[in-house]
Amino acid sequence: MSIEALFNALPGAVSQGLIWGIMAIGVYITFKIMDIADLTVDGTLCTGAAVCVVALVGGLPMWLAILLALIAGMLAGLVTGLFHTAFGIPAILAGILTQFALWSVNLRILGGANKAISADKYDLLTSMRYLTNPDIPFWKNPLVMTGIFLVVVIALLYWFFGTEMGSSLRATGANQNMARAQGINTNFTKVLGLMVSNGLVGLSGALLCQYQGFADINMGRGAIVIGLAAVVIGEVLFSRIFHNFALKLLSVAIGSIIYYVVIQVILWTKLIDSNDLKLLSAIVVALFLAVPYWKSKFFSKPVKRGDVKHA
Repeated sequence: MSIEALFNALPGAVSQGLIWGIMAIGVYITFKIMDIADLTVDGTLCTGAAVCVVALVGGLPMWLAILLALIAGMLAGLVTGLFHTAFGIPAILAGILTQFALWSVNLRILGGANKAISADKYDLLTSMRYLTNPDIPFWKNPLVMTGIFLVVVIALLYWFFGTEMGSSLRATGANQNMARAQGINTNFTKVLGLMVSNGLVGLSGALLCQYQGFADINMGRGAIVIGLAAVVIGEVLFSRIFHNFALKLLSVAIGSIIYYVVIQVILWTKLIDSNDLKLLSAIVVALFLAVPYWKSKFFSKPVKRGDVKHA
């Protein structure tokens, strides 16, 4: 594959990174803000895609289809939240249970293993085919449209987490006992956090199915790994310079873009076979997770006794 072929493939990688970046922000909310290991996302991504495709095929407007995908994702998060808070099931197991159940739900919604949706028949918000079609308006280019969507999502989350309810979510994730002592209903905030997170994942699924032209029962498999990769890459690279909450969310999206660009470059070099992508993803996540540990262990300077100053 030539250098020209690599550059031609990069816009597609960036577009996918932007779409998956929305999903990664959802993972960031549970993993970093709420301190909950939520594995529901592997099923929720497919749920959002399935609902969106079926709604579009059924003749509903595109914006309504996306809204329904968002609501479907929130409902999946609600189920996980209730499993955790009302049934007393550990969060990680609650997510696994919901993800397991969503497999059957997604099959029911799709009516089979997959369902295609063509950009020729439907007015899609974004599509892979729009990248190279000169007749498509500039604003419908996937890079522009998904970028706008990402900015709007970050702006809304920045506003929400600045409200009293959003602050309650952050307080619950920081210290449940202290939050409870301040009169915060931590069970409610956990459920709400899971709903917001999975709503974003469902939204990402709705954009992804339009971009690739189909929804598939397996499309969400491994989504949690990609989400964690984006979160970890963004944190490792930008934690020292991005301190504002909106910029932290942006760093997650940038991490997602970097992840897909790296994958594209590695595939271009033909160092690995495309069948080994899951293995490569696991290695990338493991390496970035190890960076903070290696940095503290091998590169941080030990504190000398004489350097400690007392007030």
